Amino acid sequence: MKPSKFNEAQIIDILREAEAGAKTAGLWRRHGISNSTFYAWKARFGGMEVSDAKRLKALEDENARLKRLLAESLLDQAALKDLLSRKW
Repeated sequence: MKPSKFNEAQIIDILREAEAGAKTAGLWRRHGISNSTFYAWKARFGGMEVSDAKRLKALEDENARLKRLLAESLLDQAALKDLLSRKW
């Protein structure tokens, strides 16, 4: 997936600008985003502060790391189970 050219603080600023009453079509054009991107951001970051978004990002990173560790552990467990089930 291509990384976003906007960070969380910029996204939240754009959403605040929309909440303040700016026309959304003008926002899309000015910032160079599509309407679907705007509404996806609104669904994900709507009503958040910058600190909340940073905490969300940290939690998502930790969750991904823990999922990788669990997958590796399950793979090792399956390999050991397979090895022990063989007859010598």
